[in-house]
Amino acid sequence: MTKKKYNISVEATLEVIGGKWKCVILCHLTHGKKRTSELKRLMPGITQKMLTQQLRELEDDGIVNRITYNQVPPKVEYELTEYGLSLDSILSALCNWGEEHIIRIYGDKYSMLEESVLNK
Repeated sequence: MTKKKYNISVEATLEVIGGKWKCVILCHLTHGKKRTSELKRLMPGITQKMLTQQLRELEDDGIVNRITYNQVPPKVEYELTEYGLSLDSILSALCNWGEEHIIRIYGDKYSMLEESVLNK
């Protein structure tokens, strides 16, 4: 691994979980193991290529485990690692801030959020 200097520690966090999709993937995985097809269904705006890329990066960073079952047809699931679970408070804070932001801007979070287990 190449040594890298950061100007501020939040850069290291954003390097791992930054971007449009990684936090969304991680939030879904806080609710348990998911197959790729489940994640794709929960995130209709993401392409299969992007989902695969983001999952690989999260796996490379030790945040997500890829579990392959030796069966036909092949079955693959993703889950948070113990290290990935340490992001729970950060993800919760991001969700809470997002809800407050939606309420502040739009007045009603329920009219702005899709129906989802994450939006209860």
